[in-house]
Amino acid sequence: MNNTEIKDLMAQFDQSSLREFSYTNEGVQLVFSKNEHKPEPTAPVVAPVAVSETVVAPQVDTTPAPTTGAILDAASEGTVVESPLVGVAYLSPSPDKPAFVSVGDTVKQGQTVMIIEAMKVMNEIPAPCDGVVAEVLVANEDVIEFGQGLVRIV
Repeated sequence: MNNTEIKDLMAQFDQSSLREFSYTNEGVQLVFSKNEHKPEPTAPVVAPVAVSETVVAPQVDTTPAPTTGAILDAASEGTVVESPLVGVAYLSPSPDKPAFVSVGDTVKQGQTVMIIEAMKVMNEIPAPCDGVVAEVLVANEDVIEFGQGLVRIV
C-alpha cells in the first residue's frame, strides 16, 4: 500500500461516521480512531516502609466512602449486564427519543436496555433478568469493549 492510498483511506475515514477503523494486509496494519482516549486514573504509589519492633506503621482506612440513596447502596449488588461485543453504545433508539432505561426504572427480562452499534449493525442488548436499574455504567456514544459492564440491575 503506497502513501497515496493511505492518505485516501485516511480522508475517507475522516469524512465517515466511523469512530474506529482497522486494516491489515500483508503484515501491514493501519488503525484509525476518532475517539479521545482519556488517561486511566492511577492509584497513588506508596513506598514500602521498613518496620522495626519499636515502630508501628499507621493504619490506613480502606473502607469505601458511604454513598447516598438506597439505589446507590444497592449498586454494589445485583446483576451487571455485560457487553457481548465491541462497539458504540447508544442509550436511546434515536437522539430525539428518551433513553431505553434510566436509574430507578423497573425492567423485565428481555427488555432492551441499550443498543450497541458494531460495523453499522444495531445490536439490542436485553436485560438478563427482572429488576430495577441501579446504575448505568456507560455514557451515550461511549466505545464499549467486550465484557464491559453496561447496566447494573438489582
